[in-house]
Amino acid sequence: MTGQLVEIEGHRIRLSNLDKVLYPETGFTKGAVLDYYVRVADTLLPHVRDRPLTLKRYPDGVAAKSFFEKNVSGHAPEWVRTVRIETPGSSRGAEKADYALVQNLSTLVWVAHLASLELHVPQWTVGPRDGKRRPDLLVFDLDPGEPATIVECCTVAAWLRDALADDGLDAHPKTSGSKGMQLYVPVRTRSDDRTSEYAKDLAERLEREHPEIVVSRMAKRLRPGKVFIDWSQNNTKKTTVAPYSLRARPTPTVSTPVTWDEVGACRKPDDLVFHADDVLARVDDHGDLFAPLLTPDRPAL
Repeated sequence: MTGQLVEIEGHRIRLSNLDKVLYPETGFTKGAVLDYYVRVADTLLPHVRDRPLTLKRYPDGVAAKSFFEKNVSGHAPEWVRTVRIETPGSSRGAEKADYALVQNLSTLVWVAHLASLELHVPQWTVGPRDGKRRPDLLVFDLDPGEPATIVECCTVAAWLRDALADDGLDAHPKTSGSKGMQLYVPVRTRSDDRTSEYAKDLAERLEREHPEIVVSRMAKRLRPGKVFIDWSQNNTKKTTVAPYSLRARPTPTVSTPVTWDEVGACRKPDDLVFHADDVLARVDDHGDLFAPLLTPDRPAL
């Protein structure tokens, strides 16, 4: 059996094909992916811990076919914690699936070694006995329709921030690592539907106030030149890309927390494009800009 055997947190992982190029445009290799996730782990892990992970795997790189994987029970090492979640209506006909929980560095390395470049998690966590908790994050996913870009997303994000502040809620922005951005708000909820209901109401209100740039409806024919506020990402069956996750774009971009000053200063799309090395430097300089999302003291929604 070929590969390099490493021990992390007392667990042995065999690493192979570290020279395999996963981002052909830049030559970014599997080894570079692992190096990034190891170096950002202390900052990233608190944001994915206790959140069931949907793996999105790119075994032959970002230019080749990918696939989603939820049920990892068949090949996960015994030391990887999994949680069984009901999946009614699954395209595979399965009523339940065993999701991985990325609780520690060893599991993060195992996931990255599978070429699961992107980490997608829900806005809720599970408890120590695998019980599903109520949503603890409110999210707005801002998706620009060409020719709109992240520049227009920044304008809409500022409107959302101000509206949320009026309700006593503090919003935190990050890039999607693709073409848009997201706003996150730490909250307490009493029902699974509350975050979706609130987000939909606010998105529809902004569309009424700014119909020239904002759309809250899903129909793609409505989106060109506008920013779609995707409130549906709060559905407990959906996931969004985690902060500090790589994206499977032509280059190794990262979903990156940013400051409101950076949002306000954005004048061209490249102003808010960050690659793996950029993010590691930003963490050194700024720490975790998403640390407020981890607070136990959350406003009720």
